[in-house]
Amino acid sequence: MQIPISEIENQKKIMRTIREEFSQKIMDAAQSAKPLGYVDTYGCQQNESDSEKIRGMLIEMGCVITHDEYVADIIVINTCAIRENAENRVFGNVGDLVHTKKAKPNQLIAVCGCMAAISENVERIRNKYKHVDMVFSPADLWRFPELVYQVLSEKYPTKEDKEQSAKTRERSKKSKTLHTLPSSEYPQARIAEGLPNHRDMKIKAWLPIMHGCNNFCAYCIVPYVRGREVSREPSAILAEAKEIIDAGYKDITLLGQNVNSYNPVPSGKVCEVSEVSDFPKLIREMSKLDGEFLIRFMTSHPKDAGEELFRAMAESEKVARHIHLPFQAGNDRILKLMNRGYTSAEYLDKLAFARELMPDIVITSDVIVGYPGETDEEFEDTLRLVEKAQFDAMFTFIYSRRPHTAAAKLSDTTTREEKQIRFDKLLELQNAISAPNISISLLLRGSLCRILS
Repeated sequence: MQIPISEIENQKKIMRTIREEFSQKIMDAAQSAKPLGYVDTYGCQQNESDSEKIRGMLIEMGCVITHDEYVADIIVINTCAIRENAENRVFGNVGDLVHTKKAKPNQLIAVCGCMAAISENVERIRNKYKHVDMVFSPADLWRFPELVYQVLSEKYPTKEDKEQSAKTRERSKKSKTLHTLPSSEYPQARIAEGLPNHRDMKIKAWLPIMHGCNNFCAYCIVPYVRGREVSREPSAILAEAKEIIDAGYKDITLLGQNVNSYNPVPSGKVCEVSEVSDFPKLIREMSKLDGEFLIRFMTSHPKDAGEELFRAMAESEKVARHIHLPFQAGNDRILKLMNRGYTSAEYLDKLAFARELMPDIVITSDVIVGYPGETDEEFEDTLRLVEKAQFDAMFTFIYSRRPHTAAAKLSDTTTREEKQIRFDKLLELQNAISAPNISISLLLRGSLCRILS
């Protein structure tokens, strides 16, 4: 679903209104030269990209970005829900903001991101974190200015607002409102073109190409908090890529929950051969843009990473010789329980084909240890796959139960201690595989390397 441009223009109008009507009031209350905005980001690269848009909107509202939450007038916490530990950390840090709010009573605090798309979390914030002013999900990020305006209108009422009875004001004060937007059980991912963007980095840039996920891996909460897949138009992606390149960025990462399923073509439409209708065609088109830059992408799903993707990578010098391809488990029964859509043999065949085309390719991966029902023998299959795959690096996680997912209903009889033993074994094996690559600078001594600066 693409948000109509008229709706985006309305949000821009609200940003201007906030800048013109509230900036001075905020400065007077804080005794500062400019309203200050602070954004704290947890989780994946998609969240980092979302935070760039939040910073862009804050700047359009008249804020200067600060890295100190104690001086900020508007605080935005962009959250991650992928693992329980991440959620606990966020709740702890949001709780600590009660001290910043006490020091600055007019401070506005917002919680957004994937945690904010879970109804239980919203109610927890409403009941236990009274200092939080607003909550919004990733699908509603484009409406952030609208929520800010609502909260600021309460904090800095107009003359007409002040004329309400003292009794009404007192009742309103006692029953503080947590500002939210209407939500559904399964949020719909949305494309919002034209939002302001503020990138902090100088060389590296994030470029989202799609939002949401249709895979419903049994352990993963992403489809429930970011909605179903929706792809940006190729023309919009390529136009933004050109802007990024013209601005001097050299390292561009294309983002999506599963970039390999990128599909901007409406259902039922027959495409011309020349049209950009899938991900390999997109990176081929982007490689044709003028300039000296490198294309990366993440995340890839093995079931959708086909031979054409690897051919497109091999054909262009502008595509980095790296792919992050999470395998998650080495046992086929566990992979089926996870709803991953491939076998361990099929996964290894993909790696072999990629290395045949690109002998210098760097391959990294993710793996989950202690999935519900996984036996010691099945874990040994994961060790065997890692030995065969010879990953350059691997990110290892102990299974974390997530609400609303299929895996949350499975019986889990493996103890935490047993999972930790498996985790340590896996880490030891991968460290032994990775060790020779640590001295890669020595291997490159005397060679001519391409530098992006």
